[in-house]
Amino acid sequence: MPIFKPMRAAAACILAVTPALATSAAPAALPAAPPIPATSFFQLPAASSAALSPGGHFLAIQEAGPKHQQVSVIDLRDNSRKVAARFGDADVGYFRWVNDERLLFTAGNRYAQRFSERYAPGLYAVNRDGSAYRQLAARTNSVLWSDTASRMLPWHTFMLDGVGAQDSDWVYVADVDYVGAGYGYTEKLLRLNTVTGDRQPVVSPPGTRRYLPDYQGIPRLGIAGANGNVAIHYLDPASGSWKVAASFPEFSSSSGSFQALDFAADGRLYAAARTSGDTTGLHLLDLASGTASSEPILTVPGHDLTAALVRGKDGLLGARVLADKMQMRWFDPALQAVQAAIDAKLPDTTNLVTLPLRRATDWVLVESYSDRQPPFYSAYNTSSQALLRAGASRPAIDPGRMGQQRVLRYTARDGLQIPALLTVPAGQQGKLPLVVLVHGGPHERGTRWEWNADNQFLASRGYAVLEPEFRGSTGYGDQHFRAGWQQWGKKMQDDIADGASWAVEQGIADGKRICIAGGGYGGYSALMGLVNDPQLFKCGIAWAAITDIQQLYDGHWRFDSDLSKDFQQYGMPTLIGDPATHAEQFQATSPLHQAARITQPLLLAYGDDDRRVLPVHGTRLRKALRAAGNQQVEWIEYEDEEHGWGKPATQIDFWTRVEKFLGRHIGPDQKTQF
Repeated sequence: MPIFKPMRAAAACILAVTPALATSAAPAALPAAPPIPATSFFQLPAASSAALSPGGHFLAIQEAGPKHQQVSVIDLRDNSRKVAARFGDADVGYFRWVNDERLLFTAGNRYAQRFSERYAPGLYAVNRDGSAYRQLAARTNSVLWSDTASRMLPWHTFMLDGVGAQDSDWVYVADVDYVGAGYGYTEKLLRLNTVTGDRQPVVSPPGTRRYLPDYQGIPRLGIAGANGNVAIHYLDPASGSWKVAASFPEFSSSSGSFQALDFAADGRLYAAARTSGDTTGLHLLDLASGTASSEPILTVPGHDLTAALVRGKDGLLGARVLADKMQMRWFDPALQAVQAAIDAKLPDTTNLVTLPLRRATDWVLVESYSDRQPPFYSAYNTSSQALLRAGASRPAIDPGRMGQQRVLRYTARDGLQIPALLTVPAGQQGKLPLVVLVHGGPHERGTRWEWNADNQFLASRGYAVLEPEFRGSTGYGDQHFRAGWQQWGKKMQDDIADGASWAVEQGIADGKRICIAGGGYGGYSALMGLVNDPQLFKCGIAWAAITDIQQLYDGHWRFDSDLSKDFQQYGMPTLIGDPATHAEQFQATSPLHQAARITQPLLLAYGDDDRRVLPVHGTRLRKALRAAGNQQVEWIEYEDEEHGWGKPATQIDFWTRVEKFLGRHIGPDQKTQF
């Protein structure tokens, strides 16, 4: 459940490096290659997503155009490529197939938070060859645009998460009703014809904020939340009416809770649930009777189930499952053989296979990556075994110069095992300068084994990067999650310090050159690291950082927070603490109130339009640090940025500043000054 997590941006551009040539008969030592530019890590990707048409004849790929991201379609019969969708003033945001000939897509700021009132993405449809283009919903706020003279839907119309039936010109979309600042939204269903623009209202349960389609593509499950509980609404095929099939607390794990994943062919529901033991597994639920399978169909030892299911017309074929890294699990022997053949052709990468919804060809989609290789996309023919490369996300990145990642466990001071991801610069070993990078949320899983711009950029500059999954992180079982309740600045913080100490003890890190960094909750942790462990952390980097827990409850008179009132009332007291009961603890674990104890160099950065962690968190701390005499604070405020850095230009500027800041204080060539 991400709460205070800034977004991570994608990256790509093309870099040409011309090797130096020998000027004499005797071989001369080549100069060290210059660092890969920050733009190569944080610019928009050259290819960012791909999808097969329902029958599998065509592959749509989102890629960089002359100025903005566009969608092109590859005809797999002859490998021809044609641009289907592009804008002159914006990126194509998200897209999906409507049927074998037609695509649905959005525009606008693809990095803005979903359902943002400032950056409504609009809704468009087009044929795969670029013909029959139609705008279906307004692209921006209705205060600025009037669509009364057209048949366009209002700006608050969005795609659903599920792909739908993909067998006609019709799709289901959501008309989002904003309840008010901090009170969230609900999604009202519409059925929309992408050619004519005709729309039909669909009866939907109140308060729904996510729908799940069944095998026929009909939204059959509605997930709503109110008063601290999740209500699972089920569209009963027998009666044709919605009914509440289940209800359980939203913000804490509990008996009977589950995460809906997909429908089975017989109408039962696949869900991640905990029936026994500490972790969740895959179960089948009969929503009509309320019964669940006693034994899980699929488990991941040591992890809660995080999976995307692969279904065929007659049943479950496999699943894309997250353990320490993502992997394919196949129940179908023929598809397991296909996976083996693909892995033989691409032995150095994890290869994730996607089947077309109504497979009528031998083509499947393959997304490939490793810890050192950014993702690239291919189409694989299961009959001819031809592998067609469709696009690479970051062609400027040389995998040989990327850091190697290791998933590990270390022991916290009270004996709890803490999962972590360690990235070490290519070709380096010994006592390195270390950046402890703390994930946001905080109650979510923050890491996985894959190429990531943030940690690889730091590794490319000579830093080892440790990313702990401290207690309170999800994905590692109920015990690990509950151990972090009401432990902000306390045991959660100890876990992070213990990770840094472990790295020193193992000979990985130079104990005199360690910096702590993070955004959102991770920024809070970076600040508390400087408060609690000044002998360990020599500097700190905090962006979009919470600086006072009490302020999360109080807000600010100038700004409306987008934290839901439901979460503030029912979730925060359990996960973070109650303002009355924990007032003394809040004071002791507030970077703002403990500002006099922060004496190390600090880089602080905020977006001026952040509605999750209001900018006043930063301005108040900056003032308090100056009053306490800390003159080593660097301050950045980015215009028109939300919770995290959405614009590539901001990402590039920020991480360039981070590089210079680290270089001054713990850099690989910096002599110890402490």
